[in-house]
Amino acid sequence: MARSADLARSADLVQSVDWLAIAPPTLAAVVALAVLVADLFVPAGRKQLLGWASIAGLAASLALLVPLRAGDRSTFCLTADTQLRACSYTADHFTLVIQFLVLGGALLTALLSLADTREKLPAGEFWFLLLSSAAGAALLPASRDLATLVVALEVASLPAFALVGLKRGDRMSGESALKFFLSSVTATAVTLLGVSFVYAATGTLHLTEVAQRLGDVPDQLQTLAQAGVALTLVGFAFKTAAVPFHFWVPDTYVGAPLPVAAYLSVVGKAVGFTGLILVTVVAFPGYADVWGPALAVLAALTMTLGNVAALRQVSTRAWSAVRLLAWSSVAQAGYLLVPIAAAAYSSDDQIGATVAYALMYAVVNLGAFAVVALVARANPENRISDYRGLYAGSPAAALAMGFFLLNLAGLPPGIIGLFAKVTVFSAAVDAGLGWLAVIMGVNVVIALYYYLRWTALLFRAPEGVTVPQRATAPVTLAIALAAVAGVVLSGYPQFALRFAANSLF
Repeated sequence: MARSADLARSADLVQSVDWLAIAPPTLAAVVALAVLVADLFVPAGRKQLLGWASIAGLAASLALLVPLRAGDRSTFCLTADTQLRACSYTADHFTLVIQFLVLGGALLTALLSLADTREKLPAGEFWFLLLSSAAGAALLPASRDLATLVVALEVASLPAFALVGLKRGDRMSGESALKFFLSSVTATAVTLLGVSFVYAATGTLHLTEVAQRLGDVPDQLQTLAQAGVALTLVGFAFKTAAVPFHFWVPDTYVGAPLPVAAYLSVVGKAVGFTGLILVTVVAFPGYADVWGPALAVLAALTMTLGNVAALRQVSTRAWSAVRLLAWSSVAQAGYLLVPIAAAAYSSDDQIGATVAYALMYAVVNLGAFAVVALVARANPENRISDYRGLYAGSPAAALAMGFFLLNLAGLPPGIIGLFAKVTVFSAAVDAGLGWLAVIMGVNVVIALYYYLRWTALLFRAPEGVTVPQRATAPVTLAIALAAVAGVVLSGYPQFALRFAANSLF
């Protein structure tokens, strides 16, 4: 009898593996290693093959999401009991939507990067780092224990440090990478300290079990548990670039290669917000009275400072276009925080508003960066004033950029931008956060000014001779894909906004 009991306990410790569930991030990681090895043998004149192989790998990773669309798979579980099991990897609807976002964002980034890897950046290293980061970003939304969550966060972040500083001989790139590295390492240290405190207080790392045991922590460990929750949240606030942990964003975006800045603005942000959602809503719901007000205040501060700083950008200053998009991304982070804060006051359903907004933001922001990359080929310093008269020389690029900016502003014809902002606004009102909804409304009005100012500049008469912007085929394809996705979402906003109607967990 004793031997049978021991065998039963041993069986519970054997983790099952669902290879299809883990296929999307696994394939991205395998292609990353293959590209790194292939770089040793591919001649210098044919390095572009590595880029196309990376794009094919990302497209295949996206295709592997289709068989998982039911959203009912879990793996690395400690017991076969579907009601009681604690799993480290779950491919639910929330996971699949975020994986679609990050892998799609990485795919558009790869298209934007083909020209740079041919002319400026070392191809093998770049594609390996980009695919590795994308694999970590795709793993993170599926993570359902704190250890896997932290590992995925670092796998997504560590290659990004190197991507930022990959412009060899560029002092600004090196400084940006150093600033990004130091801030991220600080955030990681704080997160790990918080996770260790939570583990010490609860004795488990699985998110659902942490949520159950935090309510029964002995009195002598209450302070430790509270400190662990607070430190974990602070660590993820760094990753989301929420104020006052935003200071690395403008300089990092300016110093990084433009495709990398686009990647950080979308995929990097998605990683931070996904982790924040998992630790707040799944692991720490019992502390909603603490993290709810804290995130609401952070949301207000982040959107306000981001919009005011974007408003102050001088159009003739070097790299002002990238700086404006950087500060705009800080402001957008404030909007993304609103539904997470609202979930503390109402229900998990509010998280859908963050996901819907993130989908809209990913599409239009990547599109805006694609046009910026196009203009930068003729205007390396990328001033906002360089966009004056863009319509006269490149009508399609100007119309696309105007569409992307109007979406970010929440104005027609960018219907999806308008609906996404209304959804976030409604989440705040439904949760009783009227004061936050008012602050958001004021900030939306502030943002209208600098978005419309840039949009109007696109269609003004040029000051000198108009030079048509020559785009490479991959950049043109990236702009076209982003524009088509934005138009489809504007024509059928329910595709994104339906995630706001029901809980994703």
